[in-house]
Amino acid sequence: MRLRVPSAPRTASASRFPSLPPLALAGGALTVGLGGLYVTGLLLAGGDIDGGTTVRGVDIGGLSRAEAVRKLEDRLGPAGSRELTVTVGDRKGTVDPRQVGITFDYEKTVDTAARTHAADPFTVIGGLFRSGGAVEPAVRVDEAKAHSALKTLAKSLDQKVRDGAVTFADGQVRQVAPHNGYALDTDAAVDPLRTAFLSGKADSVTALPARETKPKVTAAEVRRAVREFAQPAMSAPVMLTAAGERFTLGPAVLGEYLTMRPDKAGKLTAHLDAKGLRAAPAVTEPLSGLPARPHNATLSLDGGEVVAADDARAGVLVTDKALGKAVLPLLTKSGSARTGEIAARVTQPQVTAENAERLGLTEEMSSFTVNFEPAPYRTKNIGRAVELINGSVVMPDQTWSFNSTVGERTEANGFTEGIMILNDEFTKAPGGGVSAVATTMFNAMFFAGVKPVEHGAHSFYIERYPEGREATVAWGSLDLKFLNDSGKAISIQAESTDTSVTITFLGTKKYDEIESVTGPRTNVKQPEKKVSTDEKCVPQTPLEGFDVTVQRVFVEGGDEVKREPFRTHYTPRDEIVCE
Repeated sequence: MRLRVPSAPRTASASRFPSLPPLALAGGALTVGLGGLYVTGLLLAGGDIDGGTTVRGVDIGGLSRAEAVRKLEDRLGPAGSRELTVTVGDRKGTVDPRQVGITFDYEKTVDTAARTHAADPFTVIGGLFRSGGAVEPAVRVDEAKAHSALKTLAKSLDQKVRDGAVTFADGQVRQVAPHNGYALDTDAAVDPLRTAFLSGKADSVTALPARETKPKVTAAEVRRAVREFAQPAMSAPVMLTAAGERFTLGPAVLGEYLTMRPDKAGKLTAHLDAKGLRAAPAVTEPLSGLPARPHNATLSLDGGEVVAADDARAGVLVTDKALGKAVLPLLTKSGSARTGEIAARVTQPQVTAENAERLGLTEEMSSFTVNFEPAPYRTKNIGRAVELINGSVVMPDQTWSFNSTVGERTEANGFTEGIMILNDEFTKAPGGGVSAVATTMFNAMFFAGVKPVEHGAHSFYIERYPEGREATVAWGSLDLKFLNDSGKAISIQAESTDTSVTITFLGTKKYDEIESVTGPRTNVKQPEKKVSTDEKCVPQTPLEGFDVTVQRVFVEGGDEVKREPFRTHYTPRDEIVCE
């Protein structure tokens, strides 16, 4: 703006200032004009904010700083608490700006909008000729609060990578689509949230930065696995043959034991749970007629000679491995090609009607019987042990083991709780009564003349057994073993009743006769009396302890060939009174 001062005619008064040029007068007038504008500007401005100043449409022109702050808090407060919509990968959520420490900084906003009130005439006068305009609000970020809240947000929006997969259910193929994994980058997410907050757009969605993990098994690999294996596998049944037995497995059965697993490169390969399939009724039922174990010929005595019945049969074992090896290749074939043979493992019997005599199973080597008082637990446990022992064949130079043959005396193995000796006292325990079988076996071995390898007597003497010629067994600690040194095979025949057990050795005698000579009792000790409150206490009658030696005498051609001593120590059997 250019100010013009009109020329004045020279007068006598003017001549009073001959040294002042005309411009000096004009400058004085100019000074008076600017001063007036300055005063006018101060009067008109009134507040700290230029007229026409707005923040997000809120007019704060002409207000003092305090007034402007209060007005902004009142008008922008609701917008500052509006939730922000965010995404992490393909998951969507919302964020409360206040919880992540993002708020409007009203004081700083007003400071930015305010006019400087120093004695600056140019600023004051300029206010007469301009409008304040729009001012962006300032934003405050509490970094610590933001990072803490973002870690909590990550727990709900992060997602693990999911590999593609192929599964089977009810004979149908199921596909699992892969998806990427996303982990929120909490450090880098603060700035995008601040920007979204500042934008003020209610319907905007902010994609937060995240670390992405790609699936190892892709959608393309899933499609390939379905096309090349899964669909053909479920397309039709497979037909199998094992030792002449034919049966069919449908897709529903096959799918129950099929899986597809990724290798290191992410390629899906088929796996068949052959063990599970072998135990499935669809397999066990048609194969139930196949004897898993071989059955030796039944041996009997006729006039002192062994007779072998013509009933031996081979054992046919269909293993898990053989089943899987037969089934898996058929699953990608079609039509008649889905038929296969299972390589069954055939085990021949050791004894047949044809080879019994050749093995040396020609006569009775020994037989021994132990009688006992009837009791349900004895009947069950002794009968079960006899069942497991009967028919055992011990080839020359082989060792027979009671524990290996009978197994652990558990309920699962067919035994029940009974009375046995533990820590020099009668007590209740699984398998009680089996020592009667062990004693019978020991005596049959004794009189057959074969070599004992491991044996042990009861801790105290039991009257129904021959002293010095009895044995007990304990799973995991004491076994009864003998070595077949007769030079021929031995077949063990075992049978029991409710009151007795008999074991017979069939084979070829190495000696004409085996005799037993029992020595006198020595080192005799008297028992004590004890009172027991144990809930499994069993009353016990007293019996003296002693040492005894039994001689096994080998006779050949009527002459004694050798003697073998069996020394046994018995502790006193204390009297036990149960209270």
